[in-house]
Amino acid sequence: MKVKIYKPLKTATQSGLSKFKYWIVEFPKENNLGKEPLMGWHKSDNTHKQIQLRFNSLDQALLYVEKNKLDYILINEKEKKYKIKSYSDNFKHNRLK
Repeated sequence: MKVKIYKPLKTATQSGLSKFKYWIVEFPKENNLGKEPLMGWHKSDNTHKQIQLRFNSLDQALLYVEKNKLDYILINEKEKKYKIKSYSDNFKHNRLK
């Protein structure tokens, strides 16, 4: 079973980054859905698709995965590029180039 290790991305509607300092270990989601005969609901015997483990650091996540002998895919986050600007830059004469 291959698990996925990644750091969650910030959504467009959020401005802060404090809730995204953790790493997630996620088990694969299999599509073995059946139909429950009485009500017609979808059912699955795989409870792993409901589990997301959160770790404070990448080292802790890797230690857990290696300790439990799981294959993993590590998805690294992209480096954020910050462009330092000030409000007065909006009014400079050479603003339009």
